[in-house]
Amino acid sequence: MPTILRQGPYRFFFYSADGNERMHVHVERDDKVAKFWLDSVQIQSNHGFLPPEISRIAKIIKEHQKEMMEKWNAYFGK
Repeated sequence: MPTILRQGPYRFFFYSADGNERMHVHVERDDKVAKFWLDSVQIQSNHGFLPPEISRIAKIIKEHQKEMMEKWNAYFGK
């Protein structure tokens, strides 16, 4: 599972088997994990993050959205 960005306490990554799904990114910190759609930067699932932190994470994704989408396409060959 390639890490595509580390910012503060967060690690943003893909799973190698994610290529057949809608473009998204996973984020983890400690024992918390969430999944965000990249095309519209919306949360898809959340396990442990509180709403204010979800907002901070979404802001980071929006700031790096183009780069993350490019990395998705490069990794999955789309």
